[in-house]
Amino acid sequence: MPDPRVLKLASVLVHYSLGIQPGHKMVLRSSPLAEELVLEVYREALQAGAHVSLFSEYPGASELFYKYAGGAQLDFVEPHMLALIETYDRYLSIGADANTRDLSGVDPARRARRSQATRAIMKTMMERTARGEMAWCYTQFPTQASAQDADMSLRDYADFVYKAGKLESADPVAEWQAFGERMRQLTAWLNGREQMVLKGKDIDLTLSIKGRAFIAADGKVNFPDGEIFTGPVEDSVNGWVRYQYPAIYGGREVSNIELRFEGGKVVAEQASKGQDLLTELLNQDAGARYLGEIGIGTNYDIPRFTKNMLFDEKLGGTFHFAVGASYPETGGRNESGLHWDMLCDMSDSEVTVDGELFYRSGKPVMWG
Repeated sequence: MPDPRVLKLASVLVHYSLGIQPGHKMVLRSSPLAEELVLEVYREALQAGAHVSLFSEYPGASELFYKYAGGAQLDFVEPHMLALIETYDRYLSIGADANTRDLSGVDPARRARRSQATRAIMKTMMERTARGEMAWCYTQFPTQASAQDADMSLRDYADFVYKAGKLESADPVAEWQAFGERMRQLTAWLNGREQMVLKGKDIDLTLSIKGRAFIAADGKVNFPDGEIFTGPVEDSVNGWVRYQYPAIYGGREVSNIELRFEGGKVVAEQASKGQDLLTELLNQDAGARYLGEIGIGTNYDIPRFTKNMLFDEKLGGTFHFAVGASYPETGGRNESGLHWDMLCDMSDSEVTVDGELFYRSGKPVMWG
């Protein structure tokens, strides 16, 4: 018998996160390591009346691709993948890695080139999602590789994953709905305001949120969830930020990143580890050096950093800033083949909005 939390997760993903209805065309993508969850989601979605297309990502295949693909292959966009993104109603991706570092030896220029090639897929997905034509969700299945990244046993990591999703509750959906209302208190306060100032030992930034919408993320796009986010006005960001947590891209860690902004653009970047990857990705297109997202972690039930951004960007007491593409539903206009989240500890920082204190010492002031 599957873990009862897996059964509950499958039900939550199909009915709450994705809202599957009869006739929906659904993509279900994962690796064989998540078979237990994939089969339960497949069963649940079929019973809900969806037309489900299964895609399996084989461990080691991406490493082979980047090792042996020629230029034309790096630039090739699979027509069926673009067609799926253009026509399907629902998309569920389940992370289940055998080795989270299998791409760490890939030439950064090849990663950047591939990112540019698949830019149209990401852009189409973001636009259709913003228009309400498509719903997508990303979640995590516990594997040994992810548990090792988090410095946990597999058993402890599974408990961490399912607890973060409130799956030990008798009614996880009710829990997420209540949490969503709590986050919407913050977005209601922020929406309609203009200027944000962030100051602390590792940050001194000013930016505009004028005309931009903050969105409460309550388990519909990521699961688990727990953040509010927007896209800052593209040319408004000035100052600097230092990221105490490593930023991970394709399994490669970039440590002690510091970015300096002028007129919205990253004009200087440095890192103690992975400088070449950082610079290559920021140079990949015109939009990669601008912020596409600022997010505020609000999930204080996630107790620690685990080197998995699905969980880490939700950490209470942190902000994350993504260089690259904006989410159109926020009003953000930045376009790029890159969307790379970087995590900043805000436990000793203050944030004011239009001169009023919004955030202090790792928590919104209205939350006490």
